[in-house]
Amino acid sequence: MTGQMALNLPVRVDFSVDTFVEGRANAEAVAALARWRDWPRAALALVGPAGAGKSHLAAIWARDVKAKTIAAAELETGLASLPSGHCVLVEDVDRGVPEAALFHAINRAAEGEIPGLLLTGRKPTVLWPANLPDLVSRLRALPHVELHEPDDELLTRVLLKQFHDRGAPLRPGVIDYLLPRMDRSVAAARQLVDQMDKLALARQTPVTRNVARAVLEDLVEDGDSE
Repeated sequence: MTGQMALNLPVRVDFSVDTFVEGRANAEAVAALARWRDWPRAALALVGPAGAGKSHLAAIWARDVKAKTIAAAELETGLASLPSGHCVLVEDVDRGVPEAALFHAINRAAEGEIPGLLLTGRKPTVLWPANLPDLVSRLRALPHVELHEPDDELLTRVLLKQFHDRGAPLRPGVIDYLLPRMDRSVAAARQLVDQMDKLALARQTPVTRNVARAVLEDLVEDGDSE
């Protein structure tokens, strides 16, 4: 680890509209959530790999439609206190959810009690764990939209926006150096910018390739030590 690194404080998660960067990798999902009133049977699954931006995009949708966000493990109790007419967001459904409650939520959406039901997961809905035959059939029929792993265009825009928002001076060539070496996720891009900015401030220098190299090496060392 470099002794010149500034305090490595946790990166603040910001799911605001202003910090969401659109690109080819998420354009289909953005459009689908904007048309939520047209979802068949009022339900949609948003799927994609970790770091693709599912939680960010889902949070924007939930704020826009004033949806109630219910933790997957608490879906049964959350539905019991849910007034009719409220949209619902349930994240990480593929990591485990009460099956009867999920089946009930999908039915309530189809019957119009829930005007919009957004479910998220990393895997396609046909791979979500389910034993109830009726739930299995519902999940197979559930419309879904996929968030793809960010491409170079999207990652470049995310990195540039993060540097701009921080007012961090950036030397030419840094982005091109990072793209083939960084983790391919929006979350990783934000973490990189956060740590490069801190190290550049500690060194009293613009963000250079040397700064980028030092941060990437630190991240590799940290990963090896876990």
